[in-house]
Order: sequence, then C-alpha cells, then structure tokens
Amino acid sequence: MQELLTQQESWLHKINPSFKLIILTLLFIFGILIHNVNFMISFTIVMSILFLFFTGHSYKRVFLFSLPFMIIFVSTSSSMIFFGEGKTLIFQWGLIHITEESLYRGIHLGFRALSFAMLGLTFALTTRPVYLFYSLMQQLHLKPKYAYSFMAAVRLLPIMIEEFQTIRYAQKVRGVNSSNGLFGYFKMIKSLMIPLLSQSIRRAFRIAVAMEAKRFNNDSKRTYFYQIGFSKFDLLFLIYFVICIGLAYFAAIEYPLFPSTDVRQL
Repeated sequence: MQELLTQQESWLHKINPSFKLIILTLLFIFGILIHNVNFMISFTIVMSILFLFFTGHSYKRVFLFSLPFMIIFVSTSSSMIFFGEGKTLIFQWGLIHITEESLYRGIHLGFRALSFAMLGLTFALTTRPVYLFYSLMQQLHLKPKYAYSFMAAVRLLPIMIEEFQTIRYAQKVRGVNSSNGLFGYFKMIKSLMIPLLSQSIRRAFRIAVAMEAKRFNNDSKRTYFYQIGFSKFDLLFLIYFVICIGLAYFAAIEYPLFPSTDVRQL
C-alpha cells in the first residue's frame, strides 16, 4: 500500500520500523486494558492526532481511509447501546432498549475499535515493507531466509494480479464464456485458478533455488543494502506517547465527560 500511493514523508516515516512496531503493539495491549470510558476517548484522540496530521497523506485520502472504520465505530457502539443490558433505563421503543450502562459500554467499545484502527492505519501508512523487513533482520535478528521470503511474496502479488487479468482477457478473446448458475461459477474458478496455481508453483520453485544458491539458508553474517538504525525521531515518538497519554489520563480523571469510571462495574 505504501509504495502505490504518492505522499509526503513526515517524521513518522523516519522512525525505526521495528521500534515503531513494538511501541504500537504495546499500545494495542494497553488499549485492551483500558476500562475507563473517559480515558478511552482521550486515548483515541491521541492516536487520531498522529493519523490525521502526520501520516503525510492529504485530508481527502485520510478521510477515505478512515471512513470504513467510522462505520465500524457506529455499528459496534450502536449495537451495544441499543440492545445492551442494564438497570437504569433511559429510552425504550420496541426492540430498542437503551440503558445508562449500555450507553457507556457502547461508547467505550466504539472508541476502542476506533483507536485500534488508528494504530493500524498509522503503522501501515508510514512504514515501507522493505524497510520493515530490513529492520527486523538488523534489530530483531529475524533470519534472512524468512524476511526475504516475505519480501519476495509481497513482490509477487502484483505479478499474480497481472497474470489474472491476462488470463481473463485471453478467455474473452477466445470467446470462452462461463455458463450461468453455480456450476458455471465453479467452472470459471477452475479455469482461472489452475493456471495461476501452476505458474505460482513454478515461480516459487525458481525463487527457492535462487535463494539457496545465494546461501539464504545459511546463518552466517550478511551485509545489507539498506542499513536501518535509530534516530532522534524514535525518541520523539516515545516522548509523544508518554506525554500525551499522561495528559489524556489527567484529563479523563479531572475533567470526565461521563460519570462512569469502569465499564466492568456497571
């Protein structure tokens, strides 16, 4: 995704990919442990600031990326709000049954899903796959045969898509039309998948032979085309979360939007 879209590089692109992956994974785990709805909202705001202003993409593209997750936010929160259980009734109409407890739980669940989406999108839009795998080899000591295999697989995806289109065009030129119904659908799948599978097996075998010839199965010390290290932006990344999450917790305690402090106790 990163290499298919034009963008401006921000300071998030200059962070060590392995360090970024570890920090965002820890934040993901930390987000699971948040049960205060006020803190969950402020935590989501902290994640959203990076995604909205520092990914290097235009606001229109950021909006398009975030639109599916906004739909998830509305669907997850509304399902809990409208049909959740609770004792303090706020509104009831037919099957819709809104209580104070379900309202807080629904808001908490929706913002949790949104914060996780912001974490994943921020990482995906500011990390180049090649740099990530080189960083995994150099900083986390991932074996080269695994890292280069993943990179080769990523490079093969556009080739497979192009082959798929070529087969479809060839079938149209030759007048091969799939019949209607379930049988025709399976026949079309068979005519497409068998050539793609055979080509993929041959290509994977050639790559495996080439990697073995280049001694990728050897654990000896290797040199790398890209040298990935650490910089001041890694420290800035860490300081941002330490300060902003601290401020978010302070705001949730001192200036709460809702009286609930723990949705598990409702």
